[in-house]
Amino acid sequence: MQQVFSFTCLIGMMAILSPAETTLIRNATVLTVTKGTVPNGRVLIENGKIAAIGKNVSAPADATVVDAAGKYLMPGIIDCHSHTAIEGGVNEGTVSDSSMVNINDVIDPYDVNIYRALAGGLTVSNVLHGSANAIGGQTVVIKLRWGKTAPEMLFEGAKPGIKFALGENPKRQGYPTQSFFSRGPALERRYPGTRMGVEEVIRESFTEAKNYQATWKKYNDRIARGEHPIPPRRDLRLEPLVEVLEGKRYVHAHCYRSDEILMLIRVADQMGFKIRTFQHALEGYKVAKEIAAHGAGVSTFSDWWGYKIEAYDATPYNAAILMRKGVMVSLNSDSDELQRHLNLEAAKTMRYGGLSETEALAMVTINPAKQLGIDDKVGSIEVGKSADLVLFDKHPLDTFSKPLKVWIDGHEYFDRDKDLEKRPEFERRKKALEDKLNAAANAGAKQGKPGAH
Repeated sequence: MQQVFSFTCLIGMMAILSPAETTLIRNATVLTVTKGTVPNGRVLIENGKIAAIGKNVSAPADATVVDAAGKYLMPGIIDCHSHTAIEGGVNEGTVSDSSMVNINDVIDPYDVNIYRALAGGLTVSNVLHGSANAIGGQTVVIKLRWGKTAPEMLFEGAKPGIKFALGENPKRQGYPTQSFFSRGPALERRYPGTRMGVEEVIRESFTEAKNYQATWKKYNDRIARGEHPIPPRRDLRLEPLVEVLEGKRYVHAHCYRSDEILMLIRVADQMGFKIRTFQHALEGYKVAKEIAAHGAGVSTFSDWWGYKIEAYDATPYNAAILMRKGVMVSLNSDSDELQRHLNLEAAKTMRYGGLSETEALAMVTINPAKQLGIDDKVGSIEVGKSADLVLFDKHPLDTFSKPLKVWIDGHEYFDRDKDLEKRPEFERRKKALEDKLNAAANAGAKQGKPGAH
């Protein structure tokens, strides 16, 4: 099937990545997030890492120098809840526990939303399975290395995760079926159909996982004693849950209501695992003390609510209240559009909650990095960390600010000036392709070929 690529896609597909080189960014206001602000500062990038930060940093004679006078440099933005770059749908909604499926298998490196997110300063995404299942699929953390292959986009060393979901989504999902009494497809319900059923799915699956874990432990113990037993049958659904029990896989749980948050904390405590993040958690402010005591984080919206009944009792002060109560809080997008301006979502916490500039920026940089267990590599401008950086023309919390350059691992993946410069040429090429397709369609129509239109 012939297609015409979108204009933005053409820009991204033709982007030329800079080679690995030494780069000095000078005269910028450096917002380190964790180590204060450095006015008229310099950041040296070597071998993809931040090599030096300060006012008097020198660089080799052959280094690329970026003059950032009057501009602001901050860490790359991190999104702890994304569904970008997923090919073929985000949900396996036919079963209640779909822990055997893996988002890693369906990452689409050609999704133009990757490039658009880069243009907004985003460098890292936690790509999640959907919320159709009480226990959803396995998740993956990626760096938005536009132009690379799917395996090359994976964040090296990031711990894998799994998506859970509470509330209306998992209890209302079904699969299309043709009913004798209906004129079209209908949703045939599958268990669970209630909130208590959602809880029981999670409890039952982890009971099975603990038994599976014990079976393999017994087998390995016999091997250690020099015996030669027949290995247990592998269960791809239970293996990820055993990893959760062993602390090798993070749980990211979609939720809204405070009673369900408390329910999942109770089940996790009983089963012996931890919730890494409560996603959305619009009523999290009601149970902030309990979330903090469990050791979980919250990744929430700045001011989204009211789009369904369980999302009504929310407040834009949620993030600030949770943070003041000792909860690690980040702001996420859950949207290919919203991911383009998470810096402005962070700015809202200064209005609703009175957070400082640094506290606001932390909610889209170091805080999500901590929630994903990658804060030793990204999330702040510190020596030794990956050079994932964004250069803004104004302060990134300014409504009118624009990202000018984006680096990942020291490579320049987005340059606004180059983007604008190439647009006329891409417009010309796009028009040439469209004219060619239209001419072929018209020729086919004249010859009466089926499907010409």
